[in-house]
Amino acid sequence: MAKRTFRPGQRCPKSGQYVIVSARTGKLTTVERTVVQGEPFPPTPKQGQGYQLADPTKTS
Repeated sequence: MAKRTFRPGQRCPKSGQYVIVSARTGKLTTVERTVVQGEPFPPTPKQGQGYQLADPTKTS
C-alpha cells in the first residue's frame, strides 16, 4: 500500500514526524519535520517535494 503524500500548505491529518519526499522520484530524503494535527505543512527545501508520515505521535 502506497503512503499518502501531502503538499506544503495542506492541513496535517495526524500529528507526527513527516519525512520529505522527492516529487519526481518518490524517494524519501533524510529530512524530517514534526507537524501537529490541524496545522499546515511547512514549505519544503525544493519545489515539488512533499511529506509522508514516518512516525505517528503516540498519545496516552
